Amino acid sequence: MKRFIPVNKPKIFSNDKTFVNQALKTNWISSEGPFVKKFEINFSKYNKKKYGVAVSNGTAALEIAIKSLNLKKNSEVIIPSFSIISTANAVIKNNLKPILVDCDLDTWNMNINKTLKKITRKTRAIIITHIYGLPVDLRKIIEVAKKRKIIIIEDAAEVIGLKYNKKICGSFGDISTFSFYANKHITTGEGGMICTNNKKYFEKCKSLRNLSFSKSYFNRFDHDDIGWNYRMSNLQAALGCGQLKNISWIINRKRQIGNRYFDKLKDNKNIILQKN
Repeated sequence: MKRFIPVNKPKIFSNDKTFVNQALKTNWISSEGPFVKKFEINFSKYNKKKYGVAVSNGTAALEIAIKSLNLKKNSEVIIPSFSIISTANAVIKNNLKPILVDCDLDTWNMNINKTLKKITRKTRAIIITHIYGLPVDLRKIIEVAKKRKIIIIEDAAEVIGLKYNKKICGSFGDISTFSFYANKHITTGEGGMICTNNKKYFEKCKSLRNLSFSKSYFNRFDHDDIGWNYRMSNLQAALGCGQLKNISWIINRKRQIGNRYFDKLKDNKNIILQKN
């Protein structure tokens, strides 16, 4: 175990610690603290979206995002076969039907042609999951989705800060989700975010992450839906605000590391590498 090499070592910067210490000094460590709002604003702006909703993790982001769409029971949602189980779970927990699409061996992302062939009259949404820092070839899927009025849920957990056709990933979906787990491009330890330009989705996501409490002070404990306690703490958001300031450095460093692995392993005939 002395030679144990972890999958990832998160990089913590001095300003990360400064922000977290600020949160501790104010004694505002739970949710609804000032860093939560700041992180939501800065992160959504960075991803070219109007609204951001900070949540407890990437799985929560998917579950809330899908429920906010208010899709009819048993509607079909196309998802990639290669993804964390959260993708399928979020669909099933919302009483929807997951339709699996196989992935390409060269990219490990969902096969575009197979995705288009899976679309039926019952298809209401497609979850596009970018795998390991390599964006899905989005153009054709988005083009068809717009014509068929199919909602695009863009799972950009593994491509934070990266671009497709010179446009930042996470800006393409009608609603987009992110994760800030320790192995992601930026981290809050645990945590996630939902971004959208749709104010209706935004308001619903805010409600669902906080048990769907009434907006009225006097009727606070009237709940208009079955929501969850999926809030992000002020401590986590403070760390996220610091991390976001260094995202360009982090991405460049990860590219250097990725290129080194690729160059050393590309001629090994015993393994299949994702397209670089």
